Amino acid sequence: MTASPRAAVAVGVFDGLHLGHLEILQRALARARAHDGPCVVVSFDPHPDVVLAPNFNPPPPLTPVEEKRERIRGLGVDRFELIPFTRELAALTPETFVRDYLVKPYRLHTLIVGSDFALGRGRSGDIGRLGEIGGQHGYTVEALPLLEVDGVPVTSTRIRALLGSGRVAEGARLLGRRYGLSGRVVRGEAIGRTLGVPTANLRLHEEKLVPADGIYAVWARLAGDARRLPGAMSIGVRPTFGGQVRTLEVHLLDWDGELVGRDLEVEFAEWLRPELRFESADALTAAMHADVAEVRRRLGLCAP
Repeated sequence: MTASPRAAVAVGVFDGLHLGHLEILQRALARARAHDGPCVVVSFDPHPDVVLAPNFNPPPPLTPVEEKRERIRGLGVDRFELIPFTRELAALTPETFVRDYLVKPYRLHTLIVGSDFALGRGRSGDIGRLGEIGGQHGYTVEALPLLEVDGVPVTSTRIRALLGSGRVAEGARLLGRRYGLSGRVVRGEAIGRTLGVPTANLRLHEEKLVPADGIYAVWARLAGDARRLPGAMSIGVRPTFGGQVRTLEVHLLDWDGELVGRDLEVEFAEWLRPELRFESADALTAAMHADVAEVRRRLGLCAP
């Protein structure tokens, strides 16, 4: 029986799939093609910190599992494997993990990771030790240094901080794409419609980090429709009306049609302003119309 071709394997959590992660994945793809074999990406769920630090309150992911799978496969990766992360897995020696989870299933010739990567009991499987194990199993280790933008490493933590303060355009620079949310349009209280600026209330499909409260210029796309639609998005509790629940509302510019029940994907282009409490509905209405005009300007659109 002919043995399966050996693989290039990239290992990591890869939350965010930012520019630094993309360097690792592109290197893995290049090594796979050079050896005329498959490219495999191995990741973990839940995040190791959730298991290893019981009191840790994890932030919502930047890239939920299914989105991560879709984006990674979209790069041309042949296999995306998700390993359930447990205390038992964390307790394995690096030698056992490499043998059972990398060598046996993939016969790897190259292991590609970030320079700060480590696995196994007590994170004892650092780059040096992984290289020693590779000498026994016939694979090499390539550890890529952390990518820097503006002299600072690109990390998921850095991106979360930017999104958490509304700096979505800066976050997009580090991601290599606009940050987005997707969900189902559900019925709301129709406040926007009564003010002349109808909004679609978005219920997310999966838990995902939501940027800071405020008003944003966005691009939206309805499921089954290739058109990219400009929009203004509000994130917050609607303080003018004494709201308590955080809502996600999108006004699609120049759109006329029923949205309830449809899936909608939103990409953040720019932050406009914080959420504010207005003294009257009329003042809020004036602000909403000003926001729409500002969205047109930010997105480079001509007035209708």
